[in-house]
Amino acid sequence: MKKHAPATARNNRPIANVLEKELPFIGTVLEIASGTGEHAVYLANRFPSLDWQPSDADPEALLSIKAWRDEAGLTNIRPPVTIDCTSASWPIDQADAVLCVNMVHISPWTATEGLFAGARKVLSAGNAPLILYGPFREADIPTAASNEAFDRSLKERDERWGLRHVGDIDKVAGRRGFYRAKRYEMPANNLILVYRKTIGE
Repeated sequence: MKKHAPATARNNRPIANVLEKELPFIGTVLEIASGTGEHAVYLANRFPSLDWQPSDADPEALLSIKAWRDEAGLTNIRPPVTIDCTSASWPIDQADAVLCVNMVHISPWTATEGLFAGARKVLSAGNAPLILYGPFREADIPTAASNEAFDRSLKERDERWGLRHVGDIDKVAGRRGFYRAKRYEMPANNLILVYRKTIGE
């Protein structure tokens, strides 16, 4: 049941170091596209005052998340739930932060649009963040050769997939009442992008 993603062990700590600056001290973090569940276990252990809500659209991923959760025995990880970002209906009504690691480039663009639409509904009013991690394209910044190769491999698997332009994500965010508050450079040519609700939203 348990699955392993080699990249998870490499990026857990760098991601957590940024989240330490951006997550609230208490509350519920909704993790979208939790994958194997390894991030959920690591981060719930790192942030014991937060309740971690893992989710995924893939039934096999949900089984892996459950297996990791059961083995860890952490009381602040909730049972995983099914969330498909392309669906308007999410089984979660409220969260104090939304985290999405390595999804937007391995899904159709409609999933990114749905992510912001869903986050707008569930995030508490005020400063609650939507945090994205992964490889992106940026205007006036050359894309690393490794990311270009990765982009080609993604498109070969599914023509709807591929690295997204930060500017395009910013536009979707703006239409849903978010603005980009922070940008962090991460190892292996990745970024963390932090979005927060526009004042008055």
